[in-house]
Amino acid sequence: MDILDKIFKAYDVRGIYPTEINEDIAYKVGRGVAKFLKAEKIVIGRDNRLSSDSLFNALCEGILDEGKNILDIGIVTTPMFYLVVAKYVYGGGVMITASHNPKEYNGFKIVGPHSVPIGEETGLQDVKKIIKKLGPIQRISYRRGEVEQRNVLEHYLKNILRFTDIESIKPLKVVCDTGNGAAEIVMKELDKRLPATIISLFPELDGNFPNHQPNPMHPEATMVLRETILKKKADFGIAFDGDGDRILFIDEKGQRINPNLIAALIINKFFNKAHAKISFDTPTSWIVREQIAKTGNIGICTKVGHVHLKDKILREKAVFGAESSGHYYLLDDYSVESPFFVFFKILELLSKTGKKLSALIKPFEKYYIDGMVFQIKNAQEKVEKVAKYYKDAKKLSLFDGLTVEYPNWHFVLRASNTEPVLRLVVEAKTQKMLDSKMKQIASRLQKI
Repeated sequence: MDILDKIFKAYDVRGIYPTEINEDIAYKVGRGVAKFLKAEKIVIGRDNRLSSDSLFNALCEGILDEGKNILDIGIVTTPMFYLVVAKYVYGGGVMITASHNPKEYNGFKIVGPHSVPIGEETGLQDVKKIIKKLGPIQRISYRRGEVEQRNVLEHYLKNILRFTDIESIKPLKVVCDTGNGAAEIVMKELDKRLPATIISLFPELDGNFPNHQPNPMHPEATMVLRETILKKKADFGIAFDGDGDRILFIDEKGQRINPNLIAALIINKFFNKAHAKISFDTPTSWIVREQIAKTGNIGICTKVGHVHLKDKILREKAVFGAESSGHYYLLDDYSVESPFFVFFKILELLSKTGKKLSALIKPFEKYYIDGMVFQIKNAQEKVEKVAKYYKDAKKLSLFDGLTVEYPNWHFVLRASNTEPVLRLVVEAKTQKMLDSKMKQIASRLQKI
């Protein structure tokens, strides 16, 4: 397999540094993106991974050699990058990040105008084709581009703080684990502006991610956070992934809260009778779908991935979007990922109601949900074979992997678009049924 075919994924360009993603690839991506976007100025942001600076330099060389200018916004979170492109009407940009992947990974998230993601179906394959056909550089007919640097943190803070009533927030105690990632840039400033007390864990920017993997969805990544919440008697805790676009909540008892429950709570309290569209992905819990209907809204199911949710939000003018992996989107926030909108709203709810986070979440704990990850080759082939076992289902769809639904339980089985794994999410009306169906599907996968 050609290395470009391997690293060009469904949503972005991603691989292991330096064997798959390196400076040579970055330079070519720069030239390919410049040719594809045709924008006079391209926004470049990066996270704090060890390889990000070097890849940034190479990427910029490629863009500059194509005669395009660059706005360098430095080390930022991915939502900060998205906001700059969308709000200030740039023609596109590249964020250097591997998001929640382990430290050895890096990559490029490419967007067009309005921060619309460039995915496999919306131009990423065209970029790859351009790169494969690249010839020598000829600078005779045009000038080389120039670089402008800008600190955008204050712009971002001003944007997100408009979504909260600071005076309504009480002096709550919150433990925040940014995991040595880029989200600390924002949290450090919010600590100065919010009445809440922020207890920071692992605030130093360190691309080695020495304390835990930059993915809060892994239970082991939040062990210290959970212990600290209990030790400090905090009101709740939050954890971010490496590039700060994913947020996970932990209640005052140190219990991890499934992102579906946070989405259900936000919809119930802040989008009640909005008479609007709300977007969610295929593995989303029944409780989210129920809350959308109960609050008089219209649900729009999309494939997994920010490329698909953002497309629907923009096309359908969906006021809110939620991924089951802890990503949240807001139409009023230029349709980009808005983890701090959700964070602020949780602060407001606790302040105004006087309730604990566990109590606010409890009404939505109607179902039992869990997931598994399988290291399996020929993942898509396995998915299609598993489908044959469930022909009698109330609903069976291959829209995004395999979705199977029965009256009392359902599951989604799909090949990951960012990692070489097969992901399973099962939800049921009882814990006993959940455990039984998880074992059943795992057993059938092993037999195929």
